[in-house]
Amino acid sequence: MDETELLLLLEKDVNSGFRLLVKRYSQPIYWHIRKIVYTHADADDITQNVFIKVFQNLSGFKRNSSLKTWIYKIATNESLNFINSAAQKKNIRSDELVIQLSSQLKDDNFFDGDEIQFKLQQAIAELPEKQRIVFNMKYFDNIKYEDMSEILETSVGALKSSYHHASKKVEQFLLANIEK
Repeated sequence: MDETELLLLLEKDVNSGFRLLVKRYSQPIYWHIRKIVYTHADADDITQNVFIKVFQNLSGFKRNSSLKTWIYKIATNESLNFINSAAQKKNIRSDELVIQLSSQLKDDNFFDGDEIQFKLQQAIAELPEKQRIVFNMKYFDNIKYEDMSEILETSVGALKSSYHHASKKVEQFLLANIEK
């Protein structure tokens, strides 16, 4: 079922359509969120909140973008709001919190990566917020720049530049921090 058919099903039978929407998008949205907030429990909670917001706002979806893009935008905003709120509660900057969270990945029972993957996550955590989000969306989720532009409300050129700079920073971090 393509997105147009899913939208038609949502109009005809919102319960069945929404179940299908959640089935289709819950896993990629969870992993998108997880790469922003780093912990399973927080990503799981935020994913649930995202789908609650999607359900509550379905009637307001204007179809100016794809359904997928719209859901990713909600997920990104919810994740960044969570990080900012959690940082504020700890009285630290959000970038400091992200670095702390990434350094705790090895202790997370839901992180099954090896040392290289852990270092990659540390490198990504060191990036400025916009570069971190763009890098994750392009590198891991293979989201097109045009879709990212709608999600992040910025130009394609700025996104390409952010990804380029992020890639160089990640490469430099890995070269400096991986034992040879």
